[in-house]
Amino acid sequence: MKETMTLAFVGDVMLGRGVNEEIVRRVSGQDASLMAASFWGDVLPVLKAADGVIANLECAITSYPVQCRRTPKVFHFRADPVAVEVLRAGNIRWVSLANNHILDFDDQGLFDTLHYLDAAGIGHAGAGRTDAEAIAPALITLQDRTIGLIAITDNEIAFAAEHNRPGTYYLEITIQPHVLQRVEHSVKQAQEAGAQWVILSAHWGPNMVTTPPNHFQDFAHATVDLGVDIFYGHSAHIFQAVEHYKRGLILYDTGDFLDDYAVDPDLHNDWSFVFLVDLNGNRIQRLRLIPVHLDYARVELARGQEFDAICERMRSRCTKFHTPLVRAPEGLELVMAD
Repeated sequence: MKETMTLAFVGDVMLGRGVNEEIVRRVSGQDASLMAASFWGDVLPVLKAADGVIANLECAITSYPVQCRRTPKVFHFRADPVAVEVLRAGNIRWVSLANNHILDFDDQGLFDTLHYLDAAGIGHAGAGRTDAEAIAPALITLQDRTIGLIAITDNEIAFAAEHNRPGTYYLEITIQPHVLQRVEHSVKQAQEAGAQWVILSAHWGPNMVTTPPNHFQDFAHATVDLGVDIFYGHSAHIFQAVEHYKRGLILYDTGDFLDDYAVDPDLHNDWSFVFLVDLNGNRIQRLRLIPVHLDYARVELARGQEFDAICERMRSRCTKFHTPLVRAPEGLELVMAD
């Protein structure tokens, strides 16, 4: 067993719409595996060097054509079943399904997503056929160590799972006791199942916000106090600060990672990172941030002036959190002190 294990965290992976058109066009025939890998550009070696990649899956994987009937929506994201090959090619071992798009194609779209992910051996949490299934942590084993993954969202309350009703693990972002008790229950459930590390994924907050509000920071801190080792946020479409809090690591928002979205020239939803977390023994040893640029249905390593600009924007956003990021040849680095 390696002494150090590396987990890679990436932001929203949206495989529908224009990305799906590219998937259907490219991922077929004898070169299917090669073409599936092409969506990850020259970031692929970074993803493959990690022991496992964790992502937020911002779409349903289904051929079911009926759009969501629970609530009116503007955007409906759906990827064909072959899209799982793109996930596998990127070394994505686990996905969060607790978000505002997993039921875009109704309950059947969720059921199909669960089926295709299971068939591909990709773990998932945050949505299920019942509330118990949606709440249950996913367990994955990497390098003989077990990781428990919990996924919540405060987006789209109409998608919330209820007793015997499919949906997501919906949770209000507050430090009220009734909410924190639910988080504590999930953490203990993961630990009692053998998890040596607990990750909490949160698809939270509005789009295009550069910094988390104070009550989000309070919530993230409270979850670490309850036993979460790594807090993994996403939803804003742009990256936010990272913070070393007590024994835990907080990624407030990991931004986007693969999509077909229009680009805001100021907020730059086409800029992000691969967030590499090195775990050594029973501690988080280091966070490495590898800058990336998102093209249409493809992600690439950032270079030159863009590389510098992405790094400086992250360092600026971390000032409020007193996060001592330092420049490194591959991007930025945070060494976690004992």
